[in-house]
Amino acid sequence: MNLLYQALGWVMNGCYALVSNYGAAIILFTFISKLVLLPVSVWVQKNSIKMVKMQPEINFMKVKYFGDKDAIAEEQAKIFKREKYNPMASVIPMIIQIVLLIGVIGVIKEGMQNPDIHMGFLGTDLSLVPADKGGWLMVSPVIAAFSAWLLCVAQNRSNVLQSEQSKLNKYGTMVFSVGLSLYLGWFVSVGVALYWVASNVMAIAQLYLLNWAINPRKYVDYEQLEKSKKELEEISGIGGQKKKLFGDADSKRERADYKRFFSIVNKHLVFYSEKSGFYKYYKGTIEYLLRNTNVVIHYITSDPDDIVFELSKQEEKLKPYYIGEKRLITLMMKLDTDIMVMTMPDLENYHIKRSYLRKDIQYIHLPHGMGSFNMTMRTGCVDHFDTVFCTGKHHVEEIRQTEQVYKLPQKKLVEWGYSLLDDMRKDYMQREKKKSDRKTILIAPSWQKGNIVNSCLEQLLDGLKQENYKITVRPHPQHVRHQPERMEQLRTRYAGDENIEIQTDFSSNDTVFEADMMITDWSDISLEYAFTTSKPVLFIDTPMKVMNPEYERIDVKPINIWMRNEIGMAIKPEQAGEAASVVSQMFAKEQEYHDRIQALVQEYVYNLGTSAEVGAKYIVKELQRIIKERKEEQKL
Repeated sequence: MNLLYQALGWVMNGCYALVSNYGAAIILFTFISKLVLLPVSVWVQKNSIKMVKMQPEINFMKVKYFGDKDAIAEEQAKIFKREKYNPMASVIPMIIQIVLLIGVIGVIKEGMQNPDIHMGFLGTDLSLVPADKGGWLMVSPVIAAFSAWLLCVAQNRSNVLQSEQSKLNKYGTMVFSVGLSLYLGWFVSVGVALYWVASNVMAIAQLYLLNWAINPRKYVDYEQLEKSKKELEEISGIGGQKKKLFGDADSKRERADYKRFFSIVNKHLVFYSEKSGFYKYYKGTIEYLLRNTNVVIHYITSDPDDIVFELSKQEEKLKPYYIGEKRLITLMMKLDTDIMVMTMPDLENYHIKRSYLRKDIQYIHLPHGMGSFNMTMRTGCVDHFDTVFCTGKHHVEEIRQTEQVYKLPQKKLVEWGYSLLDDMRKDYMQREKKKSDRKTILIAPSWQKGNIVNSCLEQLLDGLKQENYKITVRPHPQHVRHQPERMEQLRTRYAGDENIEIQTDFSSNDTVFEADMMITDWSDISLEYAFTTSKPVLFIDTPMKVMNPEYERIDVKPINIWMRNEIGMAIKPEQAGEAASVVSQMFAKEQEYHDRIQALVQEYVYNLGTSAEVGAKYIVKELQRIIKERKEEQKL
């Protein structure tokens, strides 16, 4: 430090000799220090630009390996090494500033002891310390703190690296810098505060000069940067609100289940369910496997209250794990199993990726609906699965056409069927039929723009209630959740009409099974209803529900469109008030619809009544093949 004091003292004395004013000497000294350190500032500017230039690649990499800290650190180190980036460069100016500040404090103290140096500047004695004298000298730390705030504002807006930091980083740095300046300004001399103010003001000028000389926009693709930030924000937002600081019962349970899942070796078969209601799609297949094989089923669910936890208490071969949607990302990337079965589409397209630990996992997509893949799901929804269980020939035709159009490798397509439909038909046949002279109508709208509830429900009800029908409106659960005022308005309007019920309790399917006719728009429940009961559906032609804007590239007309006029009739929303006459015509042709729908079920649903067994046997056969091939490889 003595060497530092001597060197800086020599420069300061030279400045004083030139200007004969200690305050002006401090300002000149500050300018000279900025000039001498300019090469360092240029290097830091270039290094910062390099970091921001790499940021899109880093952000996309963080999305790819989201949640896997080890993989992210390893990949980021590779990027830094390739680009010759030094992450410590950004702290060098701060270190230099601190060293210079300590040096200046010592130099000014020495100057105060030199009788040949006059410490006056603009009517102020630069040797005075606000903590000792107080009073008007309090303005000194305030000005120092203000200059620090001004520098932080400029850096947050214009520094190539700082402007890309989080708000917490930006404002945290600002609070620290301003607070430190205010605190230190109280205990150091006014001369040191003058140096600090001059340094901050010159740093602002230098910032804009460097941005002009080495413009970051010439090197950084800000469009890609914003795109990568958006993707990272979206994936970071998965899973809802942040968990409590010390966790809760579910988060502790999740950590324990995550650890337990990876502690088990040789997992052959894994199922994933988004929530409890999805077990019904796996039910038949899982029950067949449990009854007829020794296969242990590992069942991951993102619902802590999933029914599977209760079921596993009676079945030791069923191993459930609660893994929230955010931690699921990491689990899927590290997955080690032979077969993975999912109803969730869009594998690899969004946040859920194929395992990078094992490349030979067979991913099976099991549909949770009989409708068109091509129209009702997003582009490429099943492209990254190895195997797809198909409900009928329409699925096979769509997938094969998609593979041709997009030049994709062929997947294994299993003529499966739809085990949920099998269960529904079985329950329906066993159900005691209630005899009534009155026809019952179920109105079951979808949740999409322009649906029945939001376009023509009142006209529909007012027209139908003139007849002696018993009408139940069963809104989509999202209506109940997001439009409670609308639901209450409907209840109030039809409260005095005993023939109309607004039903918001979805715990029972009795309403669906007992209805003599369904009225819907584009809800997928229409096929399940018609194929279970063999009763007709009246469709309201609201705006079509299209998830894939490219669906017309595939030369297969979606079943959701052409089937409407096979299992029922369709009218426009503006004709809703006249629906009673159409309903009457359809009831007059009940037997005709019954026979036609029965024929359609036989033609468009594979393995009616045995789909669960077919799916389970395929899985067993594949597991046997995979295990046999592995043993043969080990022998070699």
